[in-house]
Amino acid sequence: MQEQRSSYRQIVKATSLFGGVQFFQIIISIVRSKFVAILLGPSGMGVVGLLTSSTGLITGLTNFGLGTSAVKNISEATATNDNERISTVILVMRRLLWVTGLLGALVTLIFSPLLSEFTFGNKDYTLAFVWISITLLFNQLSTGELVILQALRHLQNLAKANVYGSFVGLLITIPLYYKFGIEGIVPVIIITSFVTLFFSWYFAKKVKLENTSVSYTKTVAEGKSMMVMGFMISLSGLITLIAAYLLRIFINRTGNVADVGFYSAGFTIINTYVGMIFTAMGTDYYPRLSVVASDDEQCKQLINQQSEIALLILAPILIAFLIFVNWAIIILYSSQFLSITGMVYWATMGIFFKAVSWAIAFVFLAKGVGKLYFWNEFFGSIYFLLFSLLGYYYGGLTGLGVSFLISYILYLIQVFFIAKVKYEFSFSPSFMQIFVIQFLLAMAGFAVVYLINQPYTYILGVILIGFSCWYSYKELESRIGVKEIIQGVLEKFKKK
Repeated sequence: MQEQRSSYRQIVKATSLFGGVQFFQIIISIVRSKFVAILLGPSGMGVVGLLTSSTGLITGLTNFGLGTSAVKNISEATATNDNERISTVILVMRRLLWVTGLLGALVTLIFSPLLSEFTFGNKDYTLAFVWISITLLFNQLSTGELVILQALRHLQNLAKANVYGSFVGLLITIPLYYKFGIEGIVPVIIITSFVTLFFSWYFAKKVKLENTSVSYTKTVAEGKSMMVMGFMISLSGLITLIAAYLLRIFINRTGNVADVGFYSAGFTIINTYVGMIFTAMGTDYYPRLSVVASDDEQCKQLINQQSEIALLILAPILIAFLIFVNWAIIILYSSQFLSITGMVYWATMGIFFKAVSWAIAFVFLAKGVGKLYFWNEFFGSIYFLLFSLLGYYYGGLTGLGVSFLISYILYLIQVFFIAKVKYEFSFSPSFMQIFVIQFLLAMAGFAVVYLINQPYTYILGVILIGFSCWYSYKELESRIGVKEIIQGVLEKFKKK
């Protein structure tokens, strides 16, 4: 029982820590976007977006997913408690990062005229691509340093590296854009990338590693599994990007460019502002799952624990989102974007299924089954695209939200049966109870916003939010001892 409580507490602790980091980074992102919009205007924002999205695509093609696959290898090495083994895996990873980072920079450098022509329709930005090619190396190296902190679970230093890098990057961005306008875009991209590398290197340097030498032969042998798994991750990510690209083209041609903007805005809310909980949880969850990957029973237990905590934290937020989504849209965008309300309602319900399927799907990464992971994500992307095309064609923007919900219901069924057949996975009774109760509360909230007029929507909605919060608190108390934690924090505060 004490071991389970410790595990639950670790999940909540990591989520709280990185939830705060994600929130801080989102605030910085919003501030940066506002200043960029004011100082550069729509055309400047367009240039920034096109440059970063172009290099992002090359990164996806050349980074071999090492930022994800290496976490598994280092976590497994950590489980052996062999410092020499840990140092060897990290050294191999760093060498691979240099190779893949240089590859990305070289591809960008060589194809800079073509990138400019393809992206902007002329060769005016060739020199810009030449200069920012170095950022592909910087970004890959900084990814590696952050992987070390994540896999070895130096979570506070990982949080500091992310926060300091984002904050200093913001301080640099605003004066440069103010002084140079559009001409400051390339320097900002390069300097921001270097700042991120500096802070990730600075905090990773605090990790004490043994000096070790690894031959070329051993580097190839050690790095093979990392590269193969990483390639599958990279490939699945590319499939997702292509599916999203095709959907945007379809929306633009079937509807109009404004609907593309509405779609992007709606799913930015869902995937960024709500999805930050997934990022916060995954930072600690993936390394922990990798450590116990060889034991199916421990995997099942950890997946259920992660799913329970995810729902207990997310459910009150999602119900509040359903009730106050109009205000959220106006605050984040403007009243012109209220047409995405229906889409966000349905997609919010889909997050319940995304949260659970997300927790299960990590087991494929943790166990290193690259091909299975790829095909799982491939089929998920295919029917997500098909349902989205049908949803938009027949239901417009709201149809996209419905398709999101249907896709994640199917995706959850898919990952559940794969995990059940291959690893004897099953849901625990306690998880099922939490899911049913919180989802029923969310359905009630959904019915309230659709069927009841304001201000009664807010009155009933607040009651539902309160009940969801109370239930989450009660369940968290039984798992982690919320009162005990609060008392401990207060005692520490009094001593200071």
